[in-house]
Amino acid sequence: MNAQSYNAALADLRTVRDAIKKARAELSKLEADRDRQVVQLASHAKAKAERIAPAAGLSVADVVALAPALAPDHLAAADNVSQPQPPASEPSLAQTVSQAVQQSQPDAAAPSTGAGRPQPAAEPTAAEAAERRAPQAPPEPRSLPSVPEGVVGDAWFAHTTGLASTRPNFIQQARSTVFLDAATGVLVHRDQTHRLDLGAASAAEILTAVFRTLPEGVERIYITAGDPWHHDADRYPYLRDAVAAWLNAPTPGWRTDTGRGRDRMAGHFVHARNPVGRYQRENSEQHVEIRSVGEWFDVDGDTPHTVRDAFVLLWQALRRHWNDAVLMGSPSQTGRDLWTRTIPTRGQHADGFPVLSEELRGLLHATAGQGRNELLTPPRVPEQLPELVEYDRTFAYAKHTWKSPVGTPRRITAATFAAWSEKEQMRALYGCGHWQVRVRVPDTWNHVGLLPAPAPGDRAWHYPAEPGTTFTTWAGGPELHTALTNPIQPWKIEILDGILWEDGKPLDDWARKLKETWTNLSAQAHFQGDAQQARAAHLASRAVRSILLYGIGSFAQRPRMVTGTTPRSLERDVPPDAEIIGFDDELITWQKPTGFARDPNAHPEWAAAIWSAARAALLTQRHRDDDTYAGTLHTPPGTVVAFRTDALYLTQPHDWPYHHQPGDYLLRGRLTGPVTAPTSEEELLTLREAGRAALTAEREA
Repeated sequence: MNAQSYNAALADLRTVRDAIKKARAELSKLEADRDRQVVQLASHAKAKAERIAPAAGLSVADVVALAPALAPDHLAAADNVSQPQPPASEPSLAQTVSQAVQQSQPDAAAPSTGAGRPQPAAEPTAAEAAERRAPQAPPEPRSLPSVPEGVVGDAWFAHTTGLASTRPNFIQQARSTVFLDAATGVLVHRDQTHRLDLGAASAAEILTAVFRTLPEGVERIYITAGDPWHHDADRYPYLRDAVAAWLNAPTPGWRTDTGRGRDRMAGHFVHARNPVGRYQRENSEQHVEIRSVGEWFDVDGDTPHTVRDAFVLLWQALRRHWNDAVLMGSPSQTGRDLWTRTIPTRGQHADGFPVLSEELRGLLHATAGQGRNELLTPPRVPEQLPELVEYDRTFAYAKHTWKSPVGTPRRITAATFAAWSEKEQMRALYGCGHWQVRVRVPDTWNHVGLLPAPAPGDRAWHYPAEPGTTFTTWAGGPELHTALTNPIQPWKIEILDGILWEDGKPLDDWARKLKETWTNLSAQAHFQGDAQQARAAHLASRAVRSILLYGIGSFAQRPRMVTGTTPRSLERDVPPDAEIIGFDDELITWQKPTGFARDPNAHPEWAAAIWSAARAALLTQRHRDDDTYAGTLHTPPGTVVAFRTDALYLTQPHDWPYHHQPGDYLLRGRLTGPVTAPTSEEELLTLREAGRAALTAEREA
């Protein structure tokens, strides 16, 4: 893209922005009218939230938020139950490195001074939209759960009976797969190429065209381009609504798949960008999935042929390490399946890896965040940046899989921790643990925040950095160790409670094989003479990254959501605890949480440990071979603009070592200034793309 086309695209983007503003204004009027009618209906003596919710296209919780008098009795009673409080302050950690950990000050509310964490494009509920329109006091940070005192809490420190990760005794079956460009109709099946007439590219039209061309049938259709689920997006306020409508549109001769086999996956998966449609032919055992190849890697005008070659190269590379490797529908499924095939058949863990109690899994789910995403805005950074430099940690999570928690967890109370020697305390903090702590930012601190603290919103985190701020949170050992030993000034930390495991290597063999596969494919991409094969090898290497990244994420095992539909004529049958996510003239589409499944591969302790180590490495990381350090704390104060999972955005470049190894800081973009400091995630992403384009142009010049 040259400068002229770039400026033209910016002009088009501004036009779209203005259209979005107008549409949002109209939507706000409609939502305000709906909310007014909900409140009016609530004044009826026999009004019930369960009746009003489906009529309004809201969940019961949204209706209750608008009309609290409609709260069901059991919910109103629950509001009066006192919330668990953090354990009382006990003797703090003493005599540690530089006497960093001192008796903390009494609890104080953490001020909202740090830049908030940019969230993915979350779709607000009606209640949230109503709250945004109404003036109100700043929201309070959410409270994190604690382990109950006494025998009740002690019972959490066990494994779930009869549930463990074990090596499979079967071989996965490969699925017949095709690659379809929904924009051009080009279909690639093995070494054959077809051109289909897809019409409007509805799910029904895609299924009809594919099975007319390949009557013997296929089991998986990857969409490489075209995003057919977005074709009617302008009719809906959110992309999710458009996707849900596309997935749930009538498919004559087919019905929604209810799942089968050992990798049973039932129903459609509604996702704004990478949805999954699962269908079964009526009166037949024929099953097929329609998926987005974007689950595996980002395509940039790549043809279905190149995408097919990437999957072939990926499968061949994995087979060098797993002779029974099979590419499943998603990278997370593939990653977990490959991991189970590295579980040892002899030795300490031959019987598998037991799954934690549901209570501990729930605690980790609520208290262990994932990547650090934070935007620092003026006055914490200059209004005009001298430049914007992006560093991205290459294949970052692969660097932090060498040590993971195993065995039965132990509870470490504040009294127990205080009774240990300094050596025992530091060994515990450096080990595999998850700790509830009271933190105080040093009075003279002038850099970024080091530890995550709960912020308002579901699973939202921020990183307090204001001197003197005190807050209570949960954090992993790597982050606490970094806070205590950082190169600027030790933070003051008081241990309130903790979960401690033995150190083990359950992921080491799996990650080592994936890293070798990634290295091999990256080399092919670099040295391959054929441009298409080089591109295919690059895409395959990105797919390996996704296998490891999403494989780790799948260990976290979030509480499951079930999606369903109910005819408009039977709207009373919508589950009362469901959230309405879409509707049309015939169907209401809803989703509801179902809690934790009995998943034998649920290990949130592994995901939490890796995420904690990755966040710590964004702050400081030693390069032993170069005898130097890299990371945020090795930059001048006021030069950090943003964090995005494994990327840093700075106002000046740094000469950090890069050896193409996992975890190394790669210079990805550089935009010369002056650059107006971004104040939103959208502005940051726009500058990111401009910086990457500028660096590419500079290198090609």
